[in-house]
Amino acid sequence: VRAFAEIRIMTTKATNKLTTSNGAPVSSLTASMTASPRGPIVLQDFTLLDHLAHFDRERIPERVVHAKGAGAFGYFQVTNAEFAKSICKAKVFEFNGKRTPVAVRFSTVGGESGSADTARDPRGFAVKFVTEEGNWDLVGNNTPIFFLRDPILFPSFIHTQKRHPATHLKDPDMMWDFIGLRPETVHQVSFLFSDRGTPDGYRHMNGYGSHAFKNVNEDGEAVWVKYHFKTDQGIANLSSEEASRMEASDPDYAIRDLYDAIANDDPPSWTMYVQVMSQEQANNASFDPFDLTKVWPHKDYPLQEVGRMVLNRNPANYFAEVEQLAFAPSHLVPGIEPSPDKMLQARLFSYPDTHRHRLGVNYQSIPVNKPFNADVSNYQRDGFMTVTANGGGAPNYYPNSFTASSGITSSSATPSPAAHVSGVWHSDAVSGDVKRYETGDVDNFEQCRMFFRNVLDRPARERLTSNIAGNIVNVKSDVIRLRAIANFVAVDPLYGRMISDKVKKLQEERSKEAAADVVSSSKVKKNVAPLNPPRTVFKPAVCPLGFKSNL
Repeated sequence: VRAFAEIRIMTTKATNKLTTSNGAPVSSLTASMTASPRGPIVLQDFTLLDHLAHFDRERIPERVVHAKGAGAFGYFQVTNAEFAKSICKAKVFEFNGKRTPVAVRFSTVGGESGSADTARDPRGFAVKFVTEEGNWDLVGNNTPIFFLRDPILFPSFIHTQKRHPATHLKDPDMMWDFIGLRPETVHQVSFLFSDRGTPDGYRHMNGYGSHAFKNVNEDGEAVWVKYHFKTDQGIANLSSEEASRMEASDPDYAIRDLYDAIANDDPPSWTMYVQVMSQEQANNASFDPFDLTKVWPHKDYPLQEVGRMVLNRNPANYFAEVEQLAFAPSHLVPGIEPSPDKMLQARLFSYPDTHRHRLGVNYQSIPVNKPFNADVSNYQRDGFMTVTANGGGAPNYYPNSFTASSGITSSSATPSPAAHVSGVWHSDAVSGDVKRYETGDVDNFEQCRMFFRNVLDRPARERLTSNIAGNIVNVKSDVIRLRAIANFVAVDPLYGRMISDKVKKLQEERSKEAAADVVSSSKVKKNVAPLNPPRTVFKPAVCPLGFKSNL
């Protein structure tokens, strides 16, 4: 296996001279300019100031979610164009064998950029297809569902996955308090604490678009679809013990595993499938097909192969090509449109909004994000870090008398039968009262019940309930713990009882350890050196009545 250092040396461009940011030669980067050997630094030392000022600004805001990740590049190749074209007019599916460049980013979700790759967490799975009709971003996870169906709850949910506002520590009470109060989370929580909650790196996990999307074909006919990427390496997961051990011994395991595989000519691949649902089927489904906490049963909506994705190039520079790699579900192309999925609708706004915050309003001009297979033509101008020709002297307003308006349909014109070809979206008839519709009482348990009873075998159910018990036992509030367990009881009494019994056993073991004065790993006695220089440390007097001083 070639070491990172070797690969880094091989890919570093040789240079004959060192310069400042404005290209001027630098005489030294080992000595600052001073007034005499021991004198102060002089203000005219632009080499030093230039070096420090840029260093002070190297960091950009990390992603609020999906902060830690790995990236790679490759291609998507169509294998079933006849079927794909029957449901979708997007040119990415134009003919068998057609290859489209892709950029992919895998990630954990809740942790910071320095967190461990093997933490129990969903994994992000985002794919950018660089097509001749523009960039299409499919932004999902390694699970086909999510914790929530209404995006107004998303900020609060993520807060519970982060750190306590006072202690700045991860807090089980926060997490399980929210989960217990929102029973729609139970399906994804069950996925999370199953074996797939700790995948063995990024190569051995599936990816899902998760949301339903609308596909429109050349005849203007629309269907609903869900996208799946099935790993060709086979599913592999880490046990809870392995994942915990590797958090300490190799926190960057997944990044290293992906990089080394590609560097050693073992490119990972995934086969892409779709599930298809007609509008009539959607109207008659026993569940809401646009509810992100639900799957579409494969027996009713079978997988249909579409193509294959191969990743065969590592990033040349992580910051340039991975940290700045920006995905948004709103980056769509003709033939692929949003569904009424509430979570998707909110992400259409939120993702590009966060990129404008992190990377600037011109983030799509950054080379790794640029739709280089399409001709970009719009009236967006100026803004921070405009690094293109900025439209030159062409009009920056529309309509105008000087530039063509191809692809834009007048609002007063009646579209022709073939208008859908030019990029006009498929139309939907929508009616109903505009109000806030609570969904907390929608069936939250049936699909999770099927997962527990029919998908998992007995050993998998044991691992699932042990993983949940090992986490929820750390909750300090009995009320919060019991309320959360009640959701699992509602799924299946056996499910809840297994968790409850294992929690009681863990509590008894901990009580025995405390009684035996067994020192836990978090209370290891410290080997403290004597104070140097020796001194008497002030300790405030204790009031016999229990009053505390603010001094």
